[in-house]
Amino acid sequence: MSVRATARLRAEPDGRGSTALPVLESAGPLALRRTRSPLPTHARVTVVGAMSAPLNGDRLAIEAEVTDGAHLTVDAAAATVALPGARPDGEPSTYDIHLNVGERATLQWLPEQLVSAHGSDLHQTTRVELAPTARLLLREEQILGRHGEPTGALTTRLTVRRAGRPLLDQQLAYGPGAPGGWDGPAVLGGHRAVGQLLLADPSFEDTPLPARLLGPTAALTPLAGPAVLVTALAADARLLREILDDAVRELLDGLTADTGNG
Repeated sequence: MSVRATARLRAEPDGRGSTALPVLESAGPLALRRTRSPLPTHARVTVVGAMSAPLNGDRLAIEAEVTDGAHLTVDAAAATVALPGARPDGEPSTYDIHLNVGERATLQWLPEQLVSAHGSDLHQTTRVELAPTARLLLREEQILGRHGEPTGALTTRLTVRRAGRPLLDQQLAYGPGAPGGWDGPAVLGGHRAVGQLLLADPSFEDTPLPARLLGPTAALTPLAGPAVLVTALAADARLLREILDDAVRELLDGLTADTGNG
């Protein structure tokens, strides 16, 4: 039997300089837990897997809203593993994430890795709506196969709109059924860990960053808006996280320096 579940959360200012969570609804395998935030202005929510999911045929979703002036960090207790399983009518599993960030609000969306196990078939979509003064730090990591096994079928799409206009629309596909060459030298080149890091901040309108390499397997690309995208490849999850963590530190340190100089 397949699982259908939608978890929901909403963050809003609490009137005392911090952020409240008036909506925190878990569902099925998606358990949402408020956890302690190191930032006094931020609420923090950790996604805890309450059961093995997604299996082929499951329909999972998370909806998160950060209202005007609120600040929210969302992370996860463990990696998400897409698994094979009963597959009604030959359909893949789906995992849909909908994020809405209001004026002067901040969202740090930092889940753990998505692991595509052999025999699984998952379509993941992430859709983000940003207000003009919203700030977003979003990380996605895909690990193609568990240790010693080939990858499953995985399609991911990341769509971000700012002030109603497209900022980023990117689709990636790996494994059985993906377009030819997905694991060739022009794409993955034998790597099995892929990551994206998106940082959107209004300050980039005044100080846009140039495109550049961040080592042999990572690159920073400015977008047509106040945002940058870091794309990285690595041999495994640990090395990928190191690359993305270094990129986060460098980008945030640069924003802090620019703010101080202003």
